[in-house]
Amino acid sequence: MMKEPDTTGNTAAAAASASVTPFATAAAAATASAGRHRVWKLGSDIDTDLLAPGYVMKHGIDVIATHCLESVRPEFASTVQRGDVLVAGPNFGIGSSREQAAGALVTLGVAAVIAPSYGGLFFRNAFNLGLMLLTCQDADVLEEGASIALHVPAADGQVTPEIVAADGRTLRCAPIPSFLVDMAQAGGLLNQLARRYGKEVSGG
Repeated sequence: MMKEPDTTGNTAAAAASASVTPFATAAAAATASAGRHRVWKLGSDIDTDLLAPGYVMKHGIDVIATHCLESVRPEFASTVQRGDVLVAGPNFGIGSSREQAAGALVTLGVAAVIAPSYGGLFFRNAFNLGLMLLTCQDADVLEEGASIALHVPAADGQVTPEIVAADGRTLRCAPIPSFLVDMAQAGGLLNQLARRYGKEVSGG
């Protein structure tokens, strides 16, 4: 059975494959041809209540998304563009198990989150909903508003994504099981199953 990656960030990144192809999630499809992603910089301990505030949880995800990060970046939900990425400090997504925290970012078109570590429940919810999480110990060197590129090796088993910073530096991320990469690129677990079995899968 394939092991889940170490979300504490203590696992050393494996050497990257020589064959590297452009990375794009379903959420970033509109900007995949350009291959660049604008950075939104956040601090540490961004919890699920900041991503999906409790007082709007009675609404659908489209409404919840409009309140995403409003207490720390009030302009975020109204100005984020499809294909942008979040860069944060440790413990991104800590807190409750509400999947809307990841769903809000997917709804807004966020291509990926880059951080040194994540809340465990958020980590699983994110991939299930089609949001790529990159575990990078050097995430802090990425600047607000910078244009970066994301790459993933073409490999089976464990793959090691890379980030190309605006100044050309390459930052390596912790390995991710390829089935999680496939899940994110498919737009989430349900879409992955639909592709695998060649039919539409209902969310129930």
